[in-house]
Amino acid sequence: MTNPLSKSSKETLPLTVRDIGFLLDRLGEDCQPLQFLRELTQNGIEAIGRTKGGQGGIVWDVDWTHYDLEGVYKLCIVDNGDGMTGDEMVRFINQLSSSLGKQSVQGNYGVGAKIAAATRNHAGLIYLSWKDGHGSMIHLWRDPATGQYGLRQFERPDGSFSHYAEVEDSVKPDLIKDHGTKVVLMGQSEIVDSMRPPESVASPSRWIAKYLNTRYFEIPAGITIKAREGWEHPLVDKDRNILRTITGQVPYLAKHSDASGHVELSGAIAHWWLLKNEDALTQNSGFIESSGHTAAIYKNELYEMLSGRAGRARLQHFGVLLGHNRVVIYVEPTNGASTKITTNTARTQLLIANEPLPWSEWAVEFQEQMPDAIRQLMEEIAAGSSASDYSKSIRDRLKQIMDLFKVSRYRPTPSGELLIDDSRITRGGQPQHRGGGGSGGSGGSSGKKGGTAGGVYSVFLKTDGVPGEAVRPDPFPRVRWVSVTDGTREPGDIEDRAARYIVEQNQLLINADFRVFTDMIDRWNREFADNKSAVAGVVQDAVRGWFAQTLVETVLGVQSLKDAKEWSVEDIEKALSEEALTAAVLPRYHVHNAVKRELGSKLGKLQPA
Repeated sequence: MTNPLSKSSKETLPLTVRDIGFLLDRLGEDCQPLQFLRELTQNGIEAIGRTKGGQGGIVWDVDWTHYDLEGVYKLCIVDNGDGMTGDEMVRFINQLSSSLGKQSVQGNYGVGAKIAAATRNHAGLIYLSWKDGHGSMIHLWRDPATGQYGLRQFERPDGSFSHYAEVEDSVKPDLIKDHGTKVVLMGQSEIVDSMRPPESVASPSRWIAKYLNTRYFEIPAGITIKAREGWEHPLVDKDRNILRTITGQVPYLAKHSDASGHVELSGAIAHWWLLKNEDALTQNSGFIESSGHTAAIYKNELYEMLSGRAGRARLQHFGVLLGHNRVVIYVEPTNGASTKITTNTARTQLLIANEPLPWSEWAVEFQEQMPDAIRQLMEEIAAGSSASDYSKSIRDRLKQIMDLFKVSRYRPTPSGELLIDDSRITRGGQPQHRGGGGSGGSGGSSGKKGGTAGGVYSVFLKTDGVPGEAVRPDPFPRVRWVSVTDGTREPGDIEDRAARYIVEQNQLLINADFRVFTDMIDRWNREFADNKSAVAGVVQDAVRGWFAQTLVETVLGVQSLKDAKEWSVEDIEKALSEEALTAAVLPRYHVHNAVKRELGSKLGKLQPA
């Protein structure tokens, strides 16, 4: 009997898109504001790779032809790759998923520039391309009347119409000889200056160089990329109006580092650099990422780069608690049979087996194999700080009420090897091992080897406890006071915040410069103004000790809320955020009274001024 579903593919109605303009605009929103720089640059790199010898150049510059004629700056990119004919441009540029290169999930989709660039240039992308010495032009735009993207028509000298036109060699850039392509980005309208970066972009005069340097690990051999900066200054001003060579991050890091190496992780390699302690850490930030940061490497490109505050936070998760402005870590996932690496369509995120990168797992592994050079840096910085963590006094004060925090040393789990009293898991005690007496766990109190009565069914017998496993034995977070003064904190890090809690390390970094703490210290120093030099250290220790206890209690209290029905993982993260920890120390009354009692016992004979 013939299967009624076994029909020829000719009878299948192909899926179509009703409103391609809406689809492109929606996909464009998923792209980062400057991603079009990467897409068009990568197109140029691939075009050069298809030429004989695979060597050539790419230049991001002002379209000086347009500026001379209209007086408006328009951004353009020029490459001397293999170029395209008019028919090829119509075929490849005017189809959404089409590319001169081979399409693949792990390679070129043929959609990048059309989504990232066309949606930000409604006035159009003008392609001028030469192949075998013959030049052609197309104009991809968003039709203001219909909202649809496509090629504008050109009227030929003979009165006919076409979607591409021939162009004279007088407009051919100097970089192009017999083959190459120039793309002019017209912006959102004819009068828009498309050399200006989007709002909020850092380094507005060097924005192209900064983005490309931080997007590429290194530039492929045989290819030179340059970007114009200072274009509003006269061309004769060689100090400001220049074409900067794009190198990518790795040549810069190699030149400006004291040490480097790599750490083997599960399914990845962590490359690290320890930067020199030099002015370049901040002076070169306009055109490259010159201080501490993190990123992922894939096919010679950098993804998910974090710098500034976010970069410091990730470096701290990797165990770099101090000196993070001098540490760079790039993690390079390794492909495997079950670990296929891809990017999302917008190329903003790396995926392993269609899942986000396991940054937390990598961070733990890196901590366990911390390179000696980074460890020594942290030790040197810590040695310059006289701050105490006040842990012993805090522990002594809280040990008698630890049961109130309900922080478990053990937790129930069906596969656990221990038997625990689930009514007393917050109060310590010695668990029993499943399947035996309290001391041996080998089948009986005698310790003799042998089978257990009941065989495999013994695991179902009721015992005095529930299966469980040990969790972190010490719930107290480690405390470290950090300050700009002694170099343990960088300006901008935890700025005007009380503390940061790093959950992976159970570590509290407390900002010694936070005004709540310094105001309290100043207040008590004024109380003992006549003996300030003698009591300053005592006052500081008392104030910091009691505020540290407040923060430690906050962390302990939030830990007790974990796994509760009403508290999600996101809720716990919010309760331990920098803002939440700051709120925890804003009440001063009880801390003030506690400090007063401590100072009274230590400075009994000294009277306030």
